[in-house]
Amino acid sequence: MNIVVQKFGGTSVKNVQCLENVANIAINEYDKGNKIVVVVSAQSGVTDSLILKSKEISPKVSDREFDVLVSTGEQITASLLCMLLHEKGRKAISFMGWQLPIITNHCYCNADIKYIETSKIIDKLNEDYIVVIAGFQGIDENNNITTLGRGGSDTTAVALAAFLKANKCEIYTDVDGVYTSDPNIDSKAKKIDVISYNNMLNLANTGAKVLHNKCVEYAKKNNVIIHVKSSFESGKGTIVKGI
Repeated sequence: MNIVVQKFGGTSVKNVQCLENVANIAINEYDKGNKIVVVVSAQSGVTDSLILKSKEISPKVSDREFDVLVSTGEQITASLLCMLLHEKGRKAISFMGWQLPIITNHCYCNADIKYIETSKIIDKLNEDYIVVIAGFQGIDENNNITTLGRGGSDTTAVALAAFLKANKCEIYTDVDGVYTSDPNIDSKAKKIDVISYNNMLNLANTGAKVLHNKCVEYAKKNNVIIHVKSSFESGKGTIVKGI
């Protein structure tokens, strides 16, 4: 089974037009004969709006209830993408972290993934579904909803790629790869074709926000090759791997 994990961030799913683009990218890869698992973030601005709602209650709410609240953004995206795929005549099904489940430790707001039960995903892939999974979230051993920290959908995608033994893990963003510095600020920034896990972590620690730190650390530990690509234009992107 050739499995491709594709992750799409908030700007890539921010409205129906963008979601349709995501659906077409997934379908294009599916039509090449691959089994597709799509991981989605909340739509751009949704998580921030949920955080503001919590602050309307109190500046310091329960961490448990905070995670219950902010995890809902990804649920919205996952369901909308499946609806679009259905409209395009494709079989698709969404799963939240707790439905698989994705098991994490007990650290609310910044949890680490310990284990992913993949049987439901494999069953649906064998039935030719495109499987859409809400990123950023899981449950602990007591069935409490947990979140992985901002940018945590990257880590969800890499962890799924590891547990599914996927052939590819593609992270789609609003930039066409990893640059030596922020191209929006530095006109001399150059795109990197291939970068090691360690160098990617160094870039992340100096402020690069293309990939979540935990995602790169998880990829390094499990030897998952990441392909960073643009959702909006074609190109080679950047390969992140052990060198």
